[in-house]
Amino acid sequence: MERRAAQRFELHLPVAVRYEGRMFPGFTQDLSARGMFFYCEAALPEGGLVELTFTLPSQITLGENMPVRCRGRILRVAACGLGQRNGFAARLDGHEYLPADQDESISQLVRVAAAATEASRALTR
Repeated sequence: MERRAAQRFELHLPVAVRYEGRMFPGFTQDLSARGMFFYCEAALPEGGLVELTFTLPSQITLGENMPVRCRGRILRVAACGLGQRNGFAARLDGHEYLPADQDESISQLVRVAAAATEASRALTR
């Protein structure tokens, strides 16, 4: 029996995850008005506050692509194997729409965060 109150969209979108001042790259598995499930290389704790920045595609907005920044709280952590991204269920507590020109900036932000994660990983080897 489905208990979700909001429609859930299966979308694989790049997402920039900010936690405690650090930025991590990730991608969404699904998204609704109240929450999302995403994968990220960070070790985010249950209850942790995160900021998630991504671009809603036109199939959801029924118009133009729309950059958005959400604040949320991690509800559940699905730990994966060594070297794999962890999965996170987050409740979205608030959001703001960003200027349309930030659409490319979000993709660049995700790429920069991915590069920083790789550099950090190389230093710890």
